Amino acid sequence: MSSKRITAAILAVLGVIAIVAAIIYFTVAAKSLPSILGTLHHAAGHRSLRGIVALLVGLVLLGAAGWIAFYKPPADISDSA
Repeated sequence: MSSKRITAAILAVLGVIAIVAAIIYFTVAAKSLPSILGTLHHAAGHRSLRGIVALLVGLVLLGAAGWIAFYKPPADISDSA
């Protein structure tokens, strides 16, 4: 497997993890979050700002993975003059 594909796969996995974290931030109350996501014991709402940031980071990572995996630079066009 080429290094481009490995890099794209790693970015895609990180993007999916970030999107899953965003979904958790949007759906789970702040006091019930897993400890890895930073619980707040005295909060009643959701962590919407962190959810938005995680969603944006996930989309950027997936976009970068797609760009790396599928972008082909244009062929050099040189004049024969």
